[in-house]
Amino acid sequence: MGQQQLLLIILGVIVVGIAVAVGITMFSDNAVSANKDAVTNDLVNLASRAQQYYRRPTALGGGQGSFTGLTADVAGLSRLTSKATNANGTYSVLTAGDGTSVELQGVGTENGTDGSQILVKMLVFADSTAVTFTN
Repeated sequence: MGQQQLLLIILGVIVVGIAVAVGITMFSDNAVSANKDAVTNDLVNLASRAQQYYRRPTALGGGQGSFTGLTADVAGLSRLTSKATNANGTYSVLTAGDGTSVELQGVGTENGTDGSQILVKMLVFADSTAVTFTN
């Protein structure tokens, strides 16, 4: 083989190596983004259940205008523990606050940008929610 052919082969190997590295990075970024979206979606569902609890009368097992007494069991997380796990992550009720809000937390299965697991917190009020992403 001539020098020109060897140079083209080396150049081709370098281009393929760079393409593979970029592809792996894009796949990893997509997995993190998908997990963050899935955890957020699960928290939105749990927030909806918490708001139902807030509006439901005490006689029917609700809070009657308060989040006080909301537990993971009542929010539909788990019947046995204060946490629940699915394919997307682990979820828990952090605090029921002063009765006017409740804080939910979701810990994803993927590692974020700083190497720790994705953490999403949602503050739920009677008529709105606020989401905080860590990582």
